[in-house]
Amino acid sequence: MTTANPPHQDTSSHASAAERLGIVTAERPIDRDFVARALGVLDRDRRRCPETPLLALHLPAAPLIDLYMKDESAHPTGSLKHRLARSLFTSGVVAGVIREGRPLVEASSGSTAVSEAYFARLLDLPFHAVMPASTAPAKIRAIAAQGGQCHLVAPHRLYDEARDLADALGGVYLDQFTNAAPATDWRCDNIGSAILTQMAGEPHVVPDWIVVGAGTGGTAATIGRHCRHRGLPTRLCVADVEHSAFFAGYRDGDPAARCTQPSRIEGVGRPRVEPSFLPGTIDRMMKLPDAVSIAGMRIASELLGRPVGPSTGTNFVATAMLALEMTAAEQVGSVATLICDHGARYADCHHDRRWLAQQGLAESVDAAEMSLRHMFLKDAE
Repeated sequence: MTTANPPHQDTSSHASAAERLGIVTAERPIDRDFVARALGVLDRDRRRCPETPLLALHLPAAPLIDLYMKDESAHPTGSLKHRLARSLFTSGVVAGVIREGRPLVEASSGSTAVSEAYFARLLDLPFHAVMPASTAPAKIRAIAAQGGQCHLVAPHRLYDEARDLADALGGVYLDQFTNAAPATDWRCDNIGSAILTQMAGEPHVVPDWIVVGAGTGGTAATIGRHCRHRGLPTRLCVADVEHSAFFAGYRDGDPAARCTQPSRIEGVGRPRVEPSFLPGTIDRMMKLPDAVSIAGMRIASELLGRPVGPSTGTNFVATAMLALEMTAAEQVGSVATLICDHGARYADCHHDRRWLAQQGLAESVDAAEMSLRHMFLKDAE
């Protein structure tokens, strides 16, 4: 039995016909080998990383409220931003933005850049972090250890310097502040779903509140959308800091809100309302003085038995305040928040009394700590 040869396809005649019809085409080469290799690397990192622990915390002044802190410092790069960086890289690779040999640039206060430098090294890509000159020295060292280059600039120049550097290098500006929310899958496999899964066996399975700070706004947006998508009664509280535009933007419904001073609580607070900040997903915001956040950092470190950073202090104070509010209303339930990173990164600044004195914060932190200890650590009457 023989098979007839298929008719010859005259592609040139097809092209001529297309031209006569005014049809034009354009193609852009895709390095599918790099895409497959990069996605494999990113997926292997995800599989190797166990879910971070959910720690229970006892607050004497609110004995009937279960407090939980999800320890994001357990990630390979030591912070909450490991999840975000992997999401940004995955999104960039599949979108064809991150390509082999193309330099990567990020504007960051430190932790995101540490995590992105880690992933850039895994993909053998040049990485440049544009950061405020006040960034904690330990974060700068961590980025350099991953092979990244640090560019320290005035805080108000952060965005422009990052874009300009990416243009000069022929690279890509990763722009976490714009892309954090869209790059993260808020329906499943995110930090919100992880918290809820880990609480499945707890006395109060569904938390009354989840508390997070706002840096890009992406984590809050992910958790808020996930809980609403699942139809849960959990409310989202976002804790903001002294020098930040987020609270005013939320309270006043003003996406153009600005703050002229840079945040002293690294990882949270921004001079503008970032594109990834979605106020419609938030049920309540709290704005904390920096002295209160740092005092909260001290108390949380004591309760956990190891140092945490100032943004964790912000989260802890807001969480404890909600627990006291629930206690006063004779409610029982649970509140969950995040340990953002390890306090060792702040040994030279927020945990250093000399640095606090230079910032004019030493006495106000001591006073705030005394007040918080009285509020949180006394036995409930």
